Amino acid sequence: MDAASVAPPTEPGPPARGFETKLNPPAPTATQVVREGLCQRITEGAGQLVLVRAPAGFGKTTAMVQAQARFEAQGVSTAWLTLDRSDNDVSRFLGGLDEAIQRLGATAAGAGSTLDALRALALFDEPFALFLDDFEAVHEPAVLGLVREIIEQLPRRGHLVLGSRSLPALGLGRLRARGKLIEVDAERLRFSLDDTAAFLARSLPQGLGADLLYRLHEKTEGWIAALWLASLALERQGQQAQAVEQFVARFSGSDRAVADYLAEDVLQQQPPEVRNFLLRSSILRQLDAEVCAALMPRADCQRLLARLDEAHLFLTPVSSEQRTWRYHSLFADYLRKELQREWPDEVARLHLAAAGWYEAQGRPVPAIDHAIEGGDHPLALSLLDQHAESFLRAGRMRLLARWFDAVPAPLLHQRPALEMVALWATCFTRGPWAAGEQLEQALLRHPNDPQVLAQAACMRPMLLAMQDQSEQALAIGRDSLKRLPTGLPFADSTLLNAMAHILSVMGDPGEAQQLLDAARREQGGASTFHRMYTESTEGLMDLQQGRLRQATARFRLAVDATHAVNYNHTHGNAWAGVFYACAVYEANQLDQADHLLNVYLPLARDVGLPDHMILSHAMRSRIAFVSGDVDAASLALTELEYLGHQRKLPRVVVGAKLERARLLLRQGNTAAARDELRRAEDPTVWAREERLRLLAHDIEYLGLARLRWQIEAGQASEALPALEREIAAAQAVARNRRLLSLRVLRSLALARSGDTPAAVTQIGQVLQQASAEGFMRLILDEGPAVGPLVQRYQALHDSGTVRDPILGDYLQRLLQAFGPLPCETDSTPDKPDAPARGLAEPLTRKELHVLQLLVEGYSNSAMAEKLFVSDSTVRTHLRNIFAKLGAHSRTQAVALARRLKLIPP
Repeated sequence: MDAASVAPPTEPGPPARGFETKLNPPAPTATQVVREGLCQRITEGAGQLVLVRAPAGFGKTTAMVQAQARFEAQGVSTAWLTLDRSDNDVSRFLGGLDEAIQRLGATAAGAGSTLDALRALALFDEPFALFLDDFEAVHEPAVLGLVREIIEQLPRRGHLVLGSRSLPALGLGRLRARGKLIEVDAERLRFSLDDTAAFLARSLPQGLGADLLYRLHEKTEGWIAALWLASLALERQGQQAQAVEQFVARFSGSDRAVADYLAEDVLQQQPPEVRNFLLRSSILRQLDAEVCAALMPRADCQRLLARLDEAHLFLTPVSSEQRTWRYHSLFADYLRKELQREWPDEVARLHLAAAGWYEAQGRPVPAIDHAIEGGDHPLALSLLDQHAESFLRAGRMRLLARWFDAVPAPLLHQRPALEMVALWATCFTRGPWAAGEQLEQALLRHPNDPQVLAQAACMRPMLLAMQDQSEQALAIGRDSLKRLPTGLPFADSTLLNAMAHILSVMGDPGEAQQLLDAARREQGGASTFHRMYTESTEGLMDLQQGRLRQATARFRLAVDATHAVNYNHTHGNAWAGVFYACAVYEANQLDQADHLLNVYLPLARDVGLPDHMILSHAMRSRIAFVSGDVDAASLALTELEYLGHQRKLPRVVVGAKLERARLLLRQGNTAAARDELRRAEDPTVWAREERLRLLAHDIEYLGLARLRWQIEAGQASEALPALEREIAAAQAVARNRRLLSLRVLRSLALARSGDTPAAVTQIGQVLQQASAEGFMRLILDEGPAVGPLVQRYQALHDSGTVRDPILGDYLQRLLQAFGPLPCETDSTPDKPDAPARGLAEPLTRKELHVLQLLVEGYSNSAMAEKLFVSDSTVRTHLRNIFAKLGAHSRTQAVALARRLKLIPP
């Protein structure tokens, strides 16, 4: 079953009497998510057995149904047979199989028995696909022998697809070695984040925010049954945002719907020996025979684990070589709840037995976890005394914060060294304000402790800088630098990195670089956390100086510093993660940037660093706008402004207003953009920005935003002198990224002023520099008006005697990213009033009304409310408008409509 299927959340149960039900697969539902990748893998296995194997509720049947539909669309004959326990009777199995084979058209003329039909199937020369679902119900050796015969004799254009909860006894190792087996397991069947989003969009019209969507996906681990059950509960929450958020926060395997499902479909079906083992071993994150034996010395744990693995009972392999598994998280939650209910006195004993075993094995993380869960806090603190510093150097801040939060505060306060480790963890998980309060309390408790005093001196400059008080941090930090070394390597390295960052913000990259070099020498490569911090800070300087490729490499290294390298980058520190998202966004890798933001935006919001909050929300808004979701783009900025007010950070508030003004300009609403810019005029914030190098305002600051508005509002000539001054100022301090952005605006201003040759020359200089470093969004985000200038420069480049292949490829990719551009002869930027071609099909009166609302900056939902129609109707109107105008975005539609005189200029 799929989360997209009908209730109840199980795969098809025993069929009705007769073969008709068994021969028909479940009907697809409107809420199903199409699994293209799975369908492709299932349908590619000609001449092979395809085994789709996973526990109940992972969508095996739905994937097979979709694959069957794909086969039929390709002209391949298909047949379906759902099995049940009665099919262990050979004659009954053969009767159903005969019916299925006849549906394929494979039965030989005059065949006198089902075995004749099997021979006919082996000789069948037409492409076919035979599906046998619920195969775990079959265990009779004679029946399994018949299936093995079908596999052995499967024609080269035949497909046999089995769906099973457990591993069938069909000699799979031999088939695998001969290349006759294609496997689709639980890992492949799990919903990806995109699948989860698609399913919930179908079942929950109101949708979920990106943060809640990601959290629910992580909790369910892509288990489709759990998502289906969660969607039912969320439907009951309606539009109440607070209720929805609370549900997602508390959703687990102990949720009543999931618990009932697990109780009825899994646990009650097990014999007492297996049931007892499941409950007692549920406290373990990982299961192997040795640790289970430490908890249950009288049980034959190796045999029981092998039995569970064979039954595929919600076990996920962790290591096939070491024979270790884990329970699916929701199943484990449910089992632990049942353990607490049935044997409450056993829980602490089991945890402490596990803690002792892991401590003896030299595995401190599970040992500390089990000590805390078993209530032995002195043991947990004793283990932390031994290992906390190494976890700190490794950047395991959230792990440390979780442990210290679980330990009673009076016990922690008796250990000042551990209390300071807890402070560092708080700083990098809950932000500098919470850490600052804890620091002052620690100093009151330990006013004469030299280690506490030394840690505080190193910590205070960083806390001030994180609170957007770089000037005060610099003065205090210089005094702290004079006291190095303190004999506390983590604190010393953190101070060096923090001061390097502060100095780079203050505009002194030379001294910042010296401190970064000192930090590298101090850490000696031993601290992955400081390697992250050092590479991130140097990457920031690279980015502002226009070295995007080097910055991207540093941010990538920083994100990967605390975990194994992989594409997803989902376990690194949020400090580096947001910066890395900026780099991949700039390279126009929007899908990866969006993925990174799903991971790191919530963390950045929790820590509360101003630049990180501004950057992450602005990127989220821009990505939403590019995908056509103006409402989501606006919502991201509204959330950013709210956070700024809530945390009393004026720079965050005006950062949101500045980005909203840019969004309104992209929608063609110059009047509303002007008003938003006026609201962003905070003299204190922008005077400070002029003195500092703050990444969030490197290319988005009030002066530049005003110039952008002037160009869009028809005052391009007036903007040119100010642009020249800004360009000279950026050049003087080597702010090369800002310089590129200003020169893009200058090219637009020249074009709008009627000087096309100068505009093309200017954009050419930008493109040559941008191509060397891979800058894309810096140009694309200025809107489609830049496209024709790039087009003209490409024509000059292509007609030149010397062509740069790297630049040529870059120009091609940039123009592809712009999408369809208006014909140069009637829409060049220097000829805004050039004669326009007529529409092939005129706009209707309703479409003209929607177009006018588009010009005024209305979002989809606001248009729907204004017109008294649904959101889907608005989207239909917009699609029609875009098609008739030949536009690919709202901004381009507005520009083309103005040229066609459909709306006032």
